[in-house]
Amino acid sequence: MKTPKALGYTMPAEYEKHSATIMIWPERAGSWIYGARYARPVFAEIIKAIAEGETVYLAVSKNSEKSARELLEKQISCGIVRLVNLKTDDCWARDISPVFVKKKGEILAVDFAFNAWGGDYNGLYKDYSNDDKFAEKFCNEFNYPTYSARLFVLEGGSVHSNGKGTLITTEECLLSRGRNPELSKEEIERNENFRLKLYENL
Repeated sequence: MKTPKALGYTMPAEYEKHSATIMIWPERAGSWIYGARYARPVFAEIIKAIAEGETVYLAVSKNSEKSARELLEKQISCGIVRLVNLKTDDCWARDISPVFVKKKGEILAVDFAFNAWGGDYNGLYKDYSNDDKFAEKFCNEFNYPTYSARLFVLEGGSVHSNGKGTLITTEECLLSRGRNPELSKEEIERNENFRLKLYENL
């Protein structure tokens, strides 16, 4: 498959209008103590606020679905919060979700590899297989065409675009030994040797 750049897709700006937000219901014991019982009402309030203006896709596991339905009963019943049964390792949707690029009215999802912010070198947790597969499974669930950029480890929250040619990131993330240690800063900036070519002319 040709790169998204070659196909004419661009990454939209952070502040551009979008149709929905992806979130994940907190559950992981290593991040959320007491079964996330204090975190979940806060997540629910955030989701309710977002749902006033757009759809929220909320990923839940079989174990956590009941609590989500209890706290978001009204929003789920009227369809502005849509539950998605996808198992995750943690709840940082911005980092593990697909990066969406656009071309006129078309949307293409880009699937990067994810290794819990550093993998074996300095990752937050050892088993991140569910998070790593999340973008692909989400796109399959909703039939988004997907471009695989899985030769490169990236968290979605580590890159920000203004939609007009500037991509902002940090050396701490992209140059971390726990992400892509085989690539130099210059190689990452040039985007010549791997599949981040979609960002070349943003």
